[in-house]
This record gives sequence, C-alpha cells and structure tokens, in this order.
Amino acid sequence: MDLHARRADSFGAQAEAYAEHRPDYPVAAIRWALEPLGTTERLDVLDLAAGTGKLTSVLCAEGHRVTAVEPNEQMLSELVRRVHGVRALPGHAEHIPVPDQTVDAVFVGTAFHWFDQEKAMPEIARVLRPGGVLAAMWVEPDTDVQWLRELEQASLSSVESQRHNPVDVTRHPSFSPEERAKFPHVHHRESPEAVVAWINTHSRLLVIDDAERAAITDKMLTLLRERQGTPDVSFDIPLHADVFRMVRLSE
Repeated sequence: MDLHARRADSFGAQAEAYAEHRPDYPVAAIRWALEPLGTTERLDVLDLAAGTGKLTSVLCAEGHRVTAVEPNEQMLSELVRRVHGVRALPGHAEHIPVPDQTVDAVFVGTAFHWFDQEKAMPEIARVLRPGGVLAAMWVEPDTDVQWLRELEQASLSSVESQRHNPVDVTRHPSFSPEERAKFPHVHHRESPEAVVAWINTHSRLLVIDDAERAAITDKMLTLLRERQGTPDVSFDIPLHADVFRMVRLSE
C-alpha cells in the first residue's frame, strides 16, 4: 500500500479519538454554500466521506434531511453512535449508493483531497438535482497566529505535512465554475493534552511509528506548557474554514 493510500486508510483505528478531538464546521460556511439554492427550507443533503459525523451533525442541526456516506466501517459506526436519526450508508465518492438526482446538495468535509476526481465528479453530478450544489470545505489552524505556526513546526514528522487547501478541482462540464470563501472558526480544547490529541488525529502522525509519535507529542506538550506557563489551561484555537461551491448545471 503506497503512502497516500495508507494515510487515507489510517483514520478508522482512531475513529473514537477523531470524533472526540477534531473540530466541527461553522454554520456560516454551510449557509454560504447553500445560497445558490435560494432557500433556507429543509433540504436533502448528502455528506460524502462523512467520517465520524463532524459535518453531519451541523447539517442535521440546521434542519436538513441528511444522508451520510462513508467508506470506513469504524468511522461510520462512530457516526451512527454519535449522530442519531441520520441515514448512514457505506460507500465511496467514486460509487455513491443513492439514486440519480435525489439530493439538493453534496457536502464534503476535509476529505475532497482523498477523492479520485475523474471518477468522483461524474458520480456527484449524477446524484445532484439540476441547480444543486457541491460544497467542499477544510477547517485548518490559522497559521497567521505565531504560536500555531510554532505548534505546526513542532508537529512535523518524517511523513511530509500535506496542505490540501486550496485543492485543485477538476473542471467538469456538469458544474459551474467554482466559487471560494473563507470563514473564521474556533476549536475549544480544555488542556494542552487535548490540543495534542487533536493534532495526533492527522494522517501524517497516524502512519508513523510509536516512538516517533511519542517524541513529537513531548515536543508539542513542552511548547504549549511553556507558552501558557501552567499545565492547567484551556485553549480557544483560531481556525478558518475554506470552502468552495459549484452548481450542478442542467443537461
């Protein structure tokens, strides 16, 4: 298995930690993504590569009818455990298990970079109604903040950190040109250990050996404790959500 595939497959064994420590998504970003539909009424929404339901739960809270599709069995089980009442299906972006033209919007949360776009784009077009929206978003630390730049430097491993945002989107004739926007967000962590637990859910740290991960963890904890001057402190981590949206064109 090559490194990209190993990274893509690394999350399942840490599904509980992922659900516990990853940030959710800002409501403002979701509402912006849906603006082309011209309505705020309850919509049929597909959360593709839904993971443990970090985006699913926000979409449900907005009142939409959500179908969550996720390829990893452990991640999908965690989603079902945490997000009640949602329709949850195993499936891939390249083979989506829903009928043609049955959803108003397809959302992808911090996962579009794992897709084979040549296969995924026509599948997404297939399930969307004309005028529907494809929206992908990534929630990332605001590295304009010095201590977050320092934390990212401390977290570097032997596996290169891959910044996927903004990701290149394959132009497809079924979709309008992409539009992009950025939204502020905050991730509350109750301790330095919780901050490090969040960082350790990223694939570049999941695929390294235990000794290297332990050394990086110690380095991050030292940085955070020295910065705050005490081990007993919470953090409101400034993030931003980068979003692109595209509209499904009529045939």
